[in-house]
Amino acid sequence: MSWWEKLDAPSEAVSLADLFAGVRPRTDLGAGSDLDTVIDNLLRSGFPAMTTLSVRQSADRLRGYIDDVARIDIRRIAEIRHEPEVIKQLIVALARSVASQVTYKTLAADIRAVAPAIDQETVSNYVGLLQRLFIVEAQRPWTPALRSRARVRTSPKLHLVDPALAAAALGAGPEQLRGDLQTLGVLFESAVIHDLTVFASAIDGEVSHYRDSNGKEMDAIITLPGGRWGAVEIKLGGGQLTAAAASLQAAIAQVDTEAAGEPAFQLVVTATGPILVTDDGTVSVPLSALAP
Repeated sequence: MSWWEKLDAPSEAVSLADLFAGVRPRTDLGAGSDLDTVIDNLLRSGFPAMTTLSVRQSADRLRGYIDDVARIDIRRIAEIRHEPEVIKQLIVALARSVASQVTYKTLAADIRAVAPAIDQETVSNYVGLLQRLFIVEAQRPWTPALRSRARVRTSPKLHLVDPALAAAALGAGPEQLRGDLQTLGVLFESAVIHDLTVFASAIDGEVSHYRDSNGKEMDAIITLPGGRWGAVEIKLGGGQLTAAAASLQAAIAQVDTEAAGEPAFQLVVTATGPILVTDDGTVSVPLSALAP
């Protein structure tokens, strides 16, 4: 379930479908949540049967689910030679690297503490099995024509199906996340990608990401049939809105818009920021107010 589904619908909301239709939201400077509420929302699992559980109960059940996947589920679909602890360690490594272009080489290095001889090909196969079990989702790269000579990076970003599952794998509860904003930030980015994917699917859209060899990037690109697209940057704090909007502008400037068309919108999704439209037309919205 998305945050929209598992939280009470706010009085002001920003619809993804409306953004593609050219509708821009009214300003609501108080729309964002405080950091403790953001952490609570992040750790509240989106699995429907678990939305009413406490954070501790949810984490316990999610860790039990990871154990079941490693011991039982993955062996139902393939013969694997490693012990369950190796699959559990892979899930932990994936949780540590959510929302990044992690390589199988890096994942293999993370797992060698429990499987010293494991190679990249085996890790790739195991990740594929976890995708078949709907534990891992890949966010594919967007590869438009560019104005510059930059090369588009073509590695996918990998996400666990629920950011609360990633937090449980890492043993990260409220206290740990309050003291580790970097981990909180990547888990929040994964939560945003999850919800954008849900909302985009309702309008036959897809969610990818963009990064080029010049270091320009967009956290999410939403594309619709026919070629329309929107650009999204994700930031934990509302105070990062100006920098996020500038980053989007710099990345969009690399895209050959004569071929791809101008973006239908530029969107910054935050955890604690307001709903507003900046002077350059960038829309800001907290995840708690993002709607289908």
